[in-house]
Amino acid sequence: MTERDGFWEPSVTEGFGVGPAVPSKLTADVTVCKGKGKGEGRYYETVQEAVNAAPDEGEKRFVIYIKEGVYEERVRVPLKKRNVVFLGDGMGKTVITGSANVGQPGMTTYNSATVGVAGDGFIAKDLTIQNTAGANAHQAVAFRSDSDLSVIENCEFIGNQDTLYAHSLRQFYRSCRIIGNVDFIFGNSAAIFQDCEILVRPRQARPEKGENNAITAHGRTDPAQSTGFVFQNCMVNGTEEYMALYYSKPKVHKNYLGRPWKEYSRTVFIHSFFEALITPQGWMPWSGDFALKTLYYGEFQNSGPGSNLTQRVPWSNQVPAEHVFSYSVQSFIQGDDWNHHLS
Repeated sequence: MTERDGFWEPSVTEGFGVGPAVPSKLTADVTVCKGKGKGEGRYYETVQEAVNAAPDEGEKRFVIYIKEGVYEERVRVPLKKRNVVFLGDGMGKTVITGSANVGQPGMTTYNSATVGVAGDGFIAKDLTIQNTAGANAHQAVAFRSDSDLSVIENCEFIGNQDTLYAHSLRQFYRSCRIIGNVDFIFGNSAAIFQDCEILVRPRQARPEKGENNAITAHGRTDPAQSTGFVFQNCMVNGTEEYMALYYSKPKVHKNYLGRPWKEYSRTVFIHSFFEALITPQGWMPWSGDFALKTLYYGEFQNSGPGSNLTQRVPWSNQVPAEHVFSYSVQSFIQGDDWNHHLS
């Protein structure tokens, strides 16, 4: 059963909760710095070399400080590398960049990620991860995560189609900026996005002709899975360039909060601000009536010009006030219990 059948997970809190936090004082174990060369195992030229230096099955955090610079590489944090921390110098300053995409022979969406993380307890703070494959280059992932108990704070993810692949397990994003156009937040994780900025950017070769963009494509395949995307106190907008296009011809530029990639797709927006680019229908079908009876798309007390509920598709819902804390950090991803793991 799902919320559509009147089944709600019990809410264990009276508020939404602030969620797990990245510790404020982190001491670097190793430093990544361009042109620094190797120095006593503490300095690395590439992010991947620093990840390789992390202990296998490490119980303690391994902090990699990535100094300001542009690092052109595909980075993988394997399953056995747990509690790895990426600490940058700020969004737009520390930049990890790649351009792999599904248009290339033999490339899959999963493998196209510039940064792909499998080890649990991953933390990232103050950096940008991007995939520069053009808007015509099909699926091209910037960041993919299968890291349970992962915390991402003040990071920027830039791509076009499929920017952020929140693939599986429990993930928490705070104060991040996520930029893309087609299904650009997708996957089958249980992820909470708190205080994040979600921006649509222009796509395709002739952007002025218009498009249909879905911001999310959640991939829950079975109602027993405790997965879904929860956006709380987020801002949904377009880049400056996109909004100029949008206002020049609002009728041809349509942006939806989500579409059902899989049958039990689940996405909820709470206390968020929707700019005018969100279409009055709000949500978009995938193909015909696929998943429309089984998905759960909920909204609760959102604001802004795109938040008007009067023309919403009939297969979306308003979250009942008495059940809204089912989507709190603690109820949904047990986030208050992570802190012992993070301290």
